[in-house]
Amino acid sequence: MTKQAKASIEYLANCKQFHLSNKQISYVFCIAEDGKLLQLYYGKKVPQEKDYTHLIEQHYRQQAPCRTKDDLLYSLDSLKQELPEYGTSDYRHPAIRLRQSNGSATSELVYNSYEIRAGKEPLPGLPATHTEDSLEATTLKVQLKDELTGAVVEVVYTIFSELSVITRNVNVLNHGTEDLFLTHLMSLNLDLPDSDYEWLQLSGAWGRERHVKKRTLQQGIQSIESTRGISSPQQNPFVALARPETTEFSGEVIGATLVYSGNFLVQAEVDTFDVTRLQLGINPFNFEWKLAPEESFVSPEAVLVYSDQGLNGMSQTFHSLFRKRLVRGKWRDQERPVLINNWEATYFDFTEEKLLTIAEKAKQVGVEFFVLDDGWFGRRTHEKAGLGDWYVNHDRLPDGIGALADKIRALGLKFGLWFEPEMVNLDSDLYRNHPDWMLHTPNRKASHGRHQYVLNYANPDVVDNIFQQMCLVIDESKLEYIKWDMNRVLSEVYAVNLPADRQGEAFHRYVLGVYDLYERLATKYPNILFESCSSGGGRFDAGMLYYAPQAWTSDDTDAVERLKIQYGTSFLYPLSSMGSHVSVIPNHQTNRLVPLNTRANVAYFGTFGYELDLSKLSEAEIAEVKGQVAFFKKYQSVFHNGTFYRIQSPFEKNRTETSWMVVSEDQTIAIAGYYKMLNEVNRSFHRMKLLGLKDDWDYVIDGNLHSGAELMHAGLVSSDASSGFLIDQTPLPPTHDYDSRLWIIEKA
Repeated sequence: MTKQAKASIEYLANCKQFHLSNKQISYVFCIAEDGKLLQLYYGKKVPQEKDYTHLIEQHYRQQAPCRTKDDLLYSLDSLKQELPEYGTSDYRHPAIRLRQSNGSATSELVYNSYEIRAGKEPLPGLPATHTEDSLEATTLKVQLKDELTGAVVEVVYTIFSELSVITRNVNVLNHGTEDLFLTHLMSLNLDLPDSDYEWLQLSGAWGRERHVKKRTLQQGIQSIESTRGISSPQQNPFVALARPETTEFSGEVIGATLVYSGNFLVQAEVDTFDVTRLQLGINPFNFEWKLAPEESFVSPEAVLVYSDQGLNGMSQTFHSLFRKRLVRGKWRDQERPVLINNWEATYFDFTEEKLLTIAEKAKQVGVEFFVLDDGWFGRRTHEKAGLGDWYVNHDRLPDGIGALADKIRALGLKFGLWFEPEMVNLDSDLYRNHPDWMLHTPNRKASHGRHQYVLNYANPDVVDNIFQQMCLVIDESKLEYIKWDMNRVLSEVYAVNLPADRQGEAFHRYVLGVYDLYERLATKYPNILFESCSSGGGRFDAGMLYYAPQAWTSDDTDAVERLKIQYGTSFLYPLSSMGSHVSVIPNHQTNRLVPLNTRANVAYFGTFGYELDLSKLSEAEIAEVKGQVAFFKKYQSVFHNGTFYRIQSPFEKNRTETSWMVVSEDQTIAIAGYYKMLNEVNRSFHRMKLLGLKDDWDYVIDGNLHSGAELMHAGLVSSDASSGFLIDQTPLPPTHDYDSRLWIIEKA
């Protein structure tokens, strides 16, 4: 038995039981007599050094195949398991399926050994959570073996000391003499004893990513997935299973996500006895991995979170883990710069003079970074040319990219660039020189998206070429920021560099190629701030956060739409990861006219910046922007490192307002945001109950003193002038559609 100060993994030999626990949670499973791993319990902490194998329930069931002669009780079809296999009497979906050369897909993986060690190991070639001290986590590796084929499977669990977090991944090794084909591998398999849950997912499309969708679990299969080669704006690789009585603030919930940026499957299968099997992993859709003798495969990491403090409690755990033990490098803890991006200000229509004019105005209001978006490279004056040619367009920038960067820095700003390194246009030197580098199926028509095609990142030569091109630009311009975009999904997926029996590996090898390029660039240029983007929020996942500490949350910059997008995103991802900017009106996606203060009041709850031409604003607007930048800089640490609470959801029916707040780590400062969509006449009085404060502390709001207990239990009066008749004598300023307000709450 190995124990750590705050997280332990205990093995009880008398009952062959493993118990992973910290001060918050327990995860318990055992080894059955036939060597299978059986799940016993997952949830709030229960006592260690106790035998829980009595939780295994076996009853005779008609038609259930039984594994031992004359034993009519032991059938895997009705038992809760850790790594269910195909073909061994369990008719639910397996967590692993291995096909032999003779066509058989039945395996018999039985317990072989275990190892417990302090800390957490990295996953080769894959993003994963990490530790900085061995006392932060404890890891269990359980090895299973199939004697017939020589297949060895390692199920790896890590429990963190301070967080209610367990991570899991699965490694498969072929120690046999014949090829094996891995066709199905789930990073997480969690069999739960009942189905009394509501399923919560984050779904959408371009421009409305990560909207909250709920449904009640039913017998059968509920799932979300991506088959697009990226995690996708349609579905995020995350699910929460919440008890029906669970709210944002109380009740039990299990959250799970996959640290991966490609095709995924999240699935809950409820059998006819109401046992729920939750699985997360690489989507089996068009996936097959050849394992020649002595070859291995490492699955992505799944992250499992338990909370008995409601959905906010679950989210806050994910936020803490991702901020400190998923994001890496210089920018993990450093305050992010306020930046301005020229895209919605100029699109492709810019000159160096126009860029410098915007930059000069940006410096005047306190902006710190200038980012040049699309159109600076190759023959890129429109969408049909230039992608793949990462050298400066001298017609646009006669003195080169380095000279522009120097001029921007001379104004007192840092310089960043937009890249779309995974894409290629047919009208490009790269395509003309290397047409086979495009992802395509031989003798088949290739589909385009936005007039562009996808490079075959399953080919290391392609990754090498793009790396070398990018390094030349980075070195010339001394870049300090990169916005990494990816504007279309994968189609006609075939890697011409792979043999026929490895084409099922193309999707995953593509993702590994993306990770490889990110890792090489981040290692060579540790001071660059990377922001990931995929036509907005199409690849906003935990895998990307490992390489880029922030992501462009959505191409939809309308503040009203962003309330839903950022609210849904916060179920899993911290504010410090959400790229959020103030953009021009009428908004370019919705044509909506939203006041400047509301646009900022939404964007503060993220990385904050601007997506407009400041030179076109009035003097009064420029003064307002200057105040916004100063405000964000003053409170940036609160926004990025504080505890975030969702208060009122924009997804509730008939809800015309949204509210949320963030509280500093020491609870001395809080910022609450309130957003009203449509103005009303003679509306009800309103109060907003705050969260996360100290009951016995006094706080100052607008010069008035309130106790923490009052603000959290009686509430903060949030009524505005619409709670009555609009007359000149009202003590409150007039209200309007898309109104908003921030309250600064500071310890007295």
